Amino acid sequence: MGKILFLYLLILNTIGFFICWWDKHCAKKGKWRVPEQTLIFNALCGGALGFYIGMQVFRHKTRHPKFTVGIPLILILWVAAIAIIQWKTGWLF
Repeated sequence: MGKILFLYLLILNTIGFFICWWDKHCAKKGKWRVPEQTLIFNALCGGALGFYIGMQVFRHKTRHPKFTVGIPLILILWVAAIAIIQWKTGWLF
């Protein structure tokens, strides 16, 4: 079960990173943007770390409190959830 969770989080964080890159690319080109709801949804589903790294690497959404505060909070919740799962069940990756 732990390997499935690891793979799930790896995929969502990779997607989160590339969504951040794509949205920044589109912003520079004046093209259609990724909706903010999609960015937040990805983070809530487990892609917060990837999106946060993307924010820092691409300097994207770093002036919006919704993202500069919200994404780290979501990440903290995910880390806490994983820690609780590990503590309660003894399994992880």
